[in-house]
Amino acid sequence: MEAKVTAHARYTIADIDKRLYGSFLEHLGRAVYTGIYEPDHPSADENGMRRDVIELVQSLDTPVCRYPGGNFVSAYNWEDGIGPRESRPTRLDLAWRTAESNHVGVHEFADWAKAAGTDMMLAVNLGSRGLDAARNFVEYVNHPGGSHWSDLRRKNGRADPWNVKLWCLGNEMDGPWQVGHKTASEYGHLANETAKAIRAFDDKLELVVCGSSHSDMPTYPQWEATVLDETYDQVDYISLHMYFENYEKRTSEYLALPQKLDRYIGTVAGVIDYVKAKKRSKKDVKISFDEWNVWYHERKSDAKRMKEWDWPHAPVLLEDIYNFEDVLQVGCILNTFIRRSDVVRIACIAQLVNVIAPIMTEPGGKAWRQTIYYPFQLASRNGRGVALHLDVDCPSYNADVAADVPYLDIAGVHDADAGTVTFFAINRHGEEAMSIDLSLERFGTPRSVEHTLIKHDDLEAKNTRDNPDAVKPVKADGARLSGETLQLSVPPYSYSMIKVTL
Repeated sequence: MEAKVTAHARYTIADIDKRLYGSFLEHLGRAVYTGIYEPDHPSADENGMRRDVIELVQSLDTPVCRYPGGNFVSAYNWEDGIGPRESRPTRLDLAWRTAESNHVGVHEFADWAKAAGTDMMLAVNLGSRGLDAARNFVEYVNHPGGSHWSDLRRKNGRADPWNVKLWCLGNEMDGPWQVGHKTASEYGHLANETAKAIRAFDDKLELVVCGSSHSDMPTYPQWEATVLDETYDQVDYISLHMYFENYEKRTSEYLALPQKLDRYIGTVAGVIDYVKAKKRSKKDVKISFDEWNVWYHERKSDAKRMKEWDWPHAPVLLEDIYNFEDVLQVGCILNTFIRRSDVVRIACIAQLVNVIAPIMTEPGGKAWRQTIYYPFQLASRNGRGVALHLDVDCPSYNADVAADVPYLDIAGVHDADAGTVTFFAINRHGEEAMSIDLSLERFGTPRSVEHTLIKHDDLEAKNTRDNPDAVKPVKADGARLSGETLQLSVPPYSYSMIKVTL
């Protein structure tokens, strides 16, 4: 099987916002407790945070982390997570039927984020609460001093404000499962008034309004049209969420799902353009795709367990163990975001540790990389620069979700400062290798090429505590340069990163 790809230095999509490689931590299961925070762990720092986890997050180079939810935030009182730890109340979390100790709040998360090398992206509760709690939270976090809430922060040990720039106006408010669920018009009005209050405090903050929880919601895409009609002048981003499933174990269908993702993004981009034109606005609203990942391995069984338990604290919940097949899916998802980086400026893998996450931990023991850690790491560390519009000619197949799904899923990024052009390529064909003829035009003279490959003969291969390196990247041979042409072959069902130094 053969593919021809042309990359031209002048045929570009957009400068990639580094926050395209963002992450997410929610107070859910063991994401926080025994995930990032375990004061009795041998690696714990002075704040009780696991250094082994911090090192793994640092290696991902994820620029922003969304917190504290997620469904959790819709019944969360942020004031419960400040002040002396021994005085903080234990609350019942209605989203996940667990007990929340509040031992980790905004102060602890901020210290962890600094250590991990990531910026905070904070969410306010527009489910059970509203405008007043939101503006107070922003004042507590961002005002230097001389007011009630900023002086309380100083009293609690943080003299300087954190100056968080990115704020989410609630979470999945279109979902009937959400505490405080609202109609589009109800939510749009509340979000607009909350945004106005926050902008009265600081009009330079970036605000994210809730879009659809997924593209199969009965209110999609009218939800986006109604909410943006209410909020367009006050917000910067609209959030989208999507999770990827393979219950029927059909790999070709599973790997076609990013075509649905692409349509989802395209439709919402069209709604944004419609509202912009309707309002005769010069402002651009972009997409924050702030929840995405593979999620199905433990989903149904854990939903049943959750209904039966008696409010445990930090239970094992939604701890999907990812396989090699999921590497291919995550690679395709990230490629879609790169190709849509003109409108998708922020994206957050959900989540970061233990709960549907690239990083797993054992309480009191090891931390290790799941299989999906690697495509995310390779894209995050090498996918910065300008996204390229590639001309791709390759065989395709028809799937239930889309026709003409290309067997080669490929995205390209030009980093002029580093002098590199990097391609991320997934061969969706399960039986045939793919010979790729890649033409590089107007980039200058290619000097060298490096091919990193993730491949395993068993789609179900997993990384575990006792075998953490079953699936990992390796250096591959065979890529060769001839003038401005690159040629290589990629195996069936494989993920490749090809980096050309100019």
